[in-house]
This record gives sequence, C-alpha cells and structure tokens, in this order.
Amino acid sequence: MLQFSARRKGARQTPGRLPGRPSPDTHPVNFDDYCQQKAAPPGSSTYYALRQASAASQPLLTALFALRRELEETVQETSDPAVGRTKLAWWQKELAALAAGSASHPVSKALEAHLPDAPAEYPALQQMLAGFEMDLDQARYLDYPNLRRYMRGVGGNFASLIARSAASKTTRAADAAATATDWAASLGEALMLAQFVAETGNDARHGRIYIPIDEMQRYNVTAADLINRKYTDAFTELMRFETKRARDAVQTALAAVPANARRAQRTLLALAALALALLDEIERDGYHVLHQRIALTPIRKLWIAWRAK
Repeated sequence: MLQFSARRKGARQTPGRLPGRPSPDTHPVNFDDYCQQKAAPPGSSTYYALRQASAASQPLLTALFALRRELEETVQETSDPAVGRTKLAWWQKELAALAAGSASHPVSKALEAHLPDAPAEYPALQQMLAGFEMDLDQARYLDYPNLRRYMRGVGGNFASLIARSAASKTTRAADAAATATDWAASLGEALMLAQFVAETGNDARHGRIYIPIDEMQRYNVTAADLINRKYTDAFTELMRFETKRARDAVQTALAAVPANARRAQRTLLALAALALALLDEIERDGYHVLHQRIALTPIRKLWIAWRAK
C-alpha cells in the first residue's frame, strides 16, 4: 500500500493511558527508536522513502511521520468521538509544550531535539492536528472542494512540513525552505488522493468515505456498495475517474518541484513514485480495492524509492 500515513493494522490504544504514550518502564525510552517503529516499520513505503533522505535529515523527518501517525491513530482507532477529542486535546497541549521546550512524549521529545525552530513550526503542527480533527466531525464530503479542506490540513500541510524540514539541512536552507510550501502542499494533497484510492474499501469498513458524495451520485455508486464490497461496472468507472485524478495530480505536482530542490526532497519524491506505481497496480488489478489492500512488494518498493529523483 501507499502508506503516506504509514497505516498499520492491529494497533490499539490502551484504555486509561494518554494517546501514544508507551507503558511505564524501568528503562528510558529512546525517542528516535520509538519514532522509527511508529512511523516506518520495515517493509512500509515510509520506511523506504525515509531511507532516501540524507542521514542528517532522517531523524527529524522520521519524527514528523511518527507524529502524523500518532494523530491518525487517535482519530481512526477511537470509536467514541468524545474520547478522540479528549486525546487530541492532550496532543494540543503537548504540541504547545514542544514549542515551549518542555515536551514529554517520545515523538515530541524527538521533535524538540531535531526541529531547528519548533516555535516557528508550531502553527503548522496545529493545522495538521486540526485537519485530523475533521475526521471526528464528518465521515463524508459533499463535493471535492469540501474534501480539499481535509486534504490541505492532513496532506498538504504535512508535506510542506516535510519539505521545509528536509530543506533546513541543505546548504541553501533559507531559499529552499521559503519556496518549499508552494509545491509541497500540492504534492501532499495529491498523495492523499492516491491514498484514498488504495484505501477505499478499508476506509468504508471503518465508517469513512473520502469519495465526494456528488461524484458517487454521478456514477450511481452508493455508500452501501462500498461497505458491502459490491463490484459493478459503475464502481469500476468511478474508480477509473478517481485513479486518473490522483495520478494526474501527483504528476502535475512532481513537475513543479524545482530542480535545485529535488536532491534534498527525495523522501517526498520517493513517496510520489511509490504512489504512481501503486495506482498502476490497482488499475491492472481492475480496481478490486473493496475487499483487499493492493500492495507493492518490499523489494519493488526499495527499487522504486531508490530510483526516485
């Protein structure tokens, strides 16, 4: 699977604990190891994409992916919205603590150690949290403009954070970071579109549908069709449309990445290449995404990520 968000099956929060906090232990937690395990388990797309980053950038980028995963788990694996909001409120306080230099969670401690200017990025971190909070408020989107609000917070804003953080380790940090947001946000939104295609069935089974309602109506596909894994010619046409839009968005965003930024941004470029390959695989399989997660093999991910430029 694409794993822009490094989704994993089977992870559950333990009742009574703060979201994402490791169990109390007599041994101190190595926050870099914690972030690696949370964000990029071996074999995931994120794992191979992060390996394309410079050694200096990897700890910070891994911590950002780990934070995104923590927030995603909070909203996706909490059945009670009130509980989810309580956990996100805890993360809101933790991000404020990060900006103040008093973080307590392993992920935010990693960011405290590696993020050059945490107070400067605090608004962007807040925006990402607000994007995930939308998952607690709605499970459907009327049209594409409404869906894009979610994509901007969760996808575009996050990719911009990654781009700025990768650029901050280069010799032209100031210039690269200043222009990173312009192209990275579009790429982040495009990666979300690809993720929506790959996760259509899994999302529907968990009560969320990221295909706009008006587009489903246009192709005469219902939410019940997705939840009940009903393959029809109408569904195939809908997925052909969604896949083409995602592919076009990724390719357009890639074309906008400045030539002088591509070396520093190999993590995002690798994720984009993996997304395109996965979309091709889904298309070849006939868009059978309702009952399974179509995935690339680890060796293929390694090869695609290594070749991304």
